[in-house]
Amino acid sequence: MSRPMPSSDSYFADDAVIRRVLREVATALSGPRALLMMAAHPVAFEGFFMSTGALDDPYKRLQRTGVVMNEIVWGSRAKADAYTARVRKAHAGVRGTLPRDAGPFPAGTAYAADDPDLLLWVLACLVDSADLSYRNYVGPLSRDERDELWQGYRVVGGCFGLAPDDMPADIEGFDRYMGEMIDSDMLWVTPKARELGHQIVLNPPVGLKYRPVLEAINFLTIGWLPPRVRRGFGLSWDPVRGAALQANAEYVKRFVLPLLPESLRVLPVARAAAATVPSQVAGAAQQRAA
Repeated sequence: MSRPMPSSDSYFADDAVIRRVLREVATALSGPRALLMMAAHPVAFEGFFMSTGALDDPYKRLQRTGVVMNEIVWGSRAKADAYTARVRKAHAGVRGTLPRDAGPFPAGTAYAADDPDLLLWVLACLVDSADLSYRNYVGPLSRDERDELWQGYRVVGGCFGLAPDDMPADIEGFDRYMGEMIDSDMLWVTPKARELGHQIVLNPPVGLKYRPVLEAINFLTIGWLPPRVRRGFGLSWDPVRGAALQANAEYVKRFVLPLLPESLRVLPVARAAAATVPSQVAGAAQQRAA
């Protein structure tokens, strides 16, 4: 399968699978799940959440992270490189040790925010959550499309400092990595991660009129977590809710999303990026004619 070529000023072509997947609002709703998955790794939690100032203003931090990701996927390569250079510089200064035992990791275990193993876990949580959400709520992805999606995220990983050899080479390798991590004892939700997961991810400060929306998103977030991670966060689940989750996903995929206007279905940043493509093509044609 040939991959679309990006323009010289961006990392991805407009028809790249990573853009197709991440343009969907339904995929964006996978963010809370990805955060809980990241926090389920006790060393990643300590390195990326407890030691980087993220908790001083977690929502502003998440917003900044979103800006950087949007620039990599939708914006200019130069701006994306400038943003990620600052992120890598900040990560390089984050070093420490676990203050207490956490699952298989004894107190005193060293961590670094630029550790390739931790960076890979953070990246993998984003990929796994986006892939799962898209396929459940938007539509299927073939093996080659999933591989192209992962290759796109390998580019993202490179922007944040991961070398090609730090990441699985193909989607089969990624699936093996994810399965091994979920089945291993590497994931162990600490009491602090559980507390902050409930406080920051599942109970953000939203107005009363938005509480039903938050409850719906939380239902999806909790339902799509791996069972062991879900239990680690002290979140209950049962087969009835599981069946309701599957039925809801099928209903949205078949009857809701196809009827939504683009303004509700597609993220604004994706619509803006798509709108620039015709003008860029026209500009290039005019230059050739001149």
